[in-house]
Amino acid sequence: MAHCQEAQKIQPGKKAKIKNVKSTKPKAAAARVASAQSLLTQVVRKGRFQRVGETITVRTGDTLELRCRGKPVQWTVPSYLEEDHEGRLKTVEHEKYGVLTLVNTTGADTGEFTCFPLFCEDTDCRREYSKAAKVFVFFPDPQELFVPSSDYYEVVQLRTNWPTVLPCQVTSPEAKVTLHREYPPSEVPVDGSEISFDVKKGFTIHRPRPHHAGEVYCVASLGNLRQSSIKYMLIYVNYPRAVPAPVIQASSSSLTAGDNLRVTCSVMGEQDVAIDITWDYPGQQIGRPQYTQDSVTPAGANTQQSQSVLLVDEVRDVDQGTYTCTAHNLQGSKSASTTVKVTPKASPKPKAKKP
Repeated sequence: MAHCQEAQKIQPGKKAKIKNVKSTKPKAAAARVASAQSLLTQVVRKGRFQRVGETITVRTGDTLELRCRGKPVQWTVPSYLEEDHEGRLKTVEHEKYGVLTLVNTTGADTGEFTCFPLFCEDTDCRREYSKAAKVFVFFPDPQELFVPSSDYYEVVQLRTNWPTVLPCQVTSPEAKVTLHREYPPSEVPVDGSEISFDVKKGFTIHRPRPHHAGEVYCVASLGNLRQSSIKYMLIYVNYPRAVPAPVIQASSSSLTAGDNLRVTCSVMGEQDVAIDITWDYPGQQIGRPQYTQDSVTPAGANTQQSQSVLLVDEVRDVDQGTYTCTAHNLQGSKSASTTVKVTPKASPKPKAKKP
């Protein structure tokens, strides 16, 4: 489902708070925000319109008609309609507004509809995200409480400290939805803090932890109807907070041919978060094998040090140059370099001849 920047909302009788906007005309800025609110209306019947709120409900089978003020405008719709709407979806541009029409609606059409006014210079147009207007539309289906899916199950990756959404999307805002674990069979507590529910998107696990992993599903109830969603296989990944920052140090920056060299690359990171270290060094150009000593050791509360030591025995002139280690984790990679100089071994002085 497409996402966009939500238009700022103003409650009647309250002043809008505009943050980080450089303007010498605050009244004009507030007027622009209010204008964005009024871009989108629903055509209730011919000649009658009403402004939309965050959500609206349209009976399945009825026609959804939205009007967005501006020229030109661009629409985004639920992913199901983007992929296959069988000619039921139509958008038309008029002189001062655009119209989206969806006929023969079904519960599968439930989702967010967004209108973007476009700013055009000649033939180059771009969306004005700050003026976007959106509405979430429910199409209650008496037979389908959940938006239909072609999948039997979905794999969801839980990342440390990254909110994760389980998209148990219902077709009716009146449905009561609960979250359940497959094994051992139990209902998962939803306290609004660790896990919360939003009827427009499903359940959110705000700070995933290892105990959240496993197979879960949602149950929706409305009247005498009770249905289960698809299964969600939750896989926990200990995800790093940041890209690793390696520190590199050579045993010496200047060596004599024949000496042994040790180049150490160290990275501090979170406990149990894997970090891979790779090397680039001058001897690679002639096929010198890479010998390393790798280790991971605790370095305090919930932290560890990953270390790789590159060993270069009996250096030669080809070993002179830049040594680079690159640390990789799931967030990305970062490199550190140092330069080593190799000087020729001094020739032994000839022995003095005896007279």
